Amino acid sequence: MAKVTKDTMIGELLQINADVAPLLLNIGMHCLGCPSSQMETIEEAAMVHGIDPDGLVTDINDFLEHAEA
Repeated sequence: MAKVTKDTMIGELLQINADVAPLLLNIGMHCLGCPSSQMETIEEAAMVHGIDPDGLVTDINDFLEHAEA
């Protein structure tokens, strides 16, 4: 099972499972296709959007776990 951390790049996350995009879009991360966002870590992106990075990583890993089931 793929797991991400706060240090995982947004671009890498989308390569792991592009279906995670709606989760990110729903919390206000509308710049997923922007080249600069591809090189941001999950933690950096969360902080820019005022989101708890630890909670976001948990949500993403939960999503990835259920996507593989």
